Amino acid sequence: MIRASSDAVAAIVVFACGFGASAALTEVARRYALRRQLLDHPGQRRSHCVSTPRGGGIGPVLVLLAGGALFIACGGTAVSTSFPACLLGIVAIAGIGWLDDHRPLPASLRLFVHLLAAFAAAVTMIGVAHDPVQVGWLAVATLGIAGLANAWNFMDGIDELATSQAGMVALILLVGRCVGSHWLDDPWWKFGLLLFAATLGFLPFNFPRARIFLGDVGSGTLGFAMACLLLQAVTAGGLPLPLAILPVSAFLIDAGMTLSLRVVRGKAWWLPHREHLYQWLVRSGRSHVNVTCWYALWTLCAGAIAIGASGSGRQGESVAADGTILCGIVLWMWLRKRLWMAARHRR
Repeated sequence: MIRASSDAVAAIVVFACGFGASAALTEVARRYALRRQLLDHPGQRRSHCVSTPRGGGIGPVLVLLAGGALFIACGGTAVSTSFPACLLGIVAIAGIGWLDDHRPLPASLRLFVHLLAAFAAAVTMIGVAHDPVQVGWLAVATLGIAGLANAWNFMDGIDELATSQAGMVALILLVGRCVGSHWLDDPWWKFGLLLFAATLGFLPFNFPRARIFLGDVGSGTLGFAMACLLLQAVTAGGLPLPLAILPVSAFLIDAGMTLSLRVVRGKAWWLPHREHLYQWLVRSGRSHVNVTCWYALWTLCAGAIAIGASGSGRQGESVAADGTILCGIVLWMWLRKRLWMAARHRR
């Protein structure tokens, strides 16, 4: 009872401080961007119609770093090495993103930093590889973390889409903890709560109409932080990998399939474009709010399925099969909708 009461108080304090600090720092970032003329201007490859400041993601990022450092200081030696590695990765990815927001950097340099940060986080959670199987898992985890960081960057093209998705993934993991699935232990659950609060603090500045964008400093960092939370839940909390994929399936399928189609067609996949499904939906006349809400609905439903399946006590093979079938259905729906939108646009 005492432990539950102290956790509740800690949750309230973390949420309130994270929300307030994120909102305040985002406003500071907005004024800074306007003063420095860090603006994203409308263009053929963009989905907005008004010049808008960028780099607002530095607000939530600073909240995550400050809160994470405080969790380490309070936890002392009880904090595993994976958590500091996650924070150092956030510093690296946010740093390269902040520089890119001010002056565009080569895509190869940004990808190298993302892979380096992802490897550091993965090796502290999985361990140093001593056999081929462990080497394979380490490679998959590294590519998965870097892939999600880049997917969040690619999908950050309309108001509040990337921020809301990261916040909902954190919320799903927190709900799983509340209903008995202890995927996240201290300080990871506090970090997840801080991520959720920070995204909510950014919400008024980006929804329903953006007054500032996340920028590379925010989108890549949110994707990385969320990927670390998921990997921690898988490696230490017992969350089956197929279920961990479900909450991020909307972004994984949209980003993965779109980039695969660009590679097949011989296009440079790393260059800005408007070929993701969410961009086609906006171009067809749907509002940013409408599209963001549809993606949110899918993620919340997928999260509910993941939480329900994890608590059912079923065998891992059965859960994996269900997760594979569900992702296959969504993949088919994505491809069908994407091809229909392309055919309609050509007419």
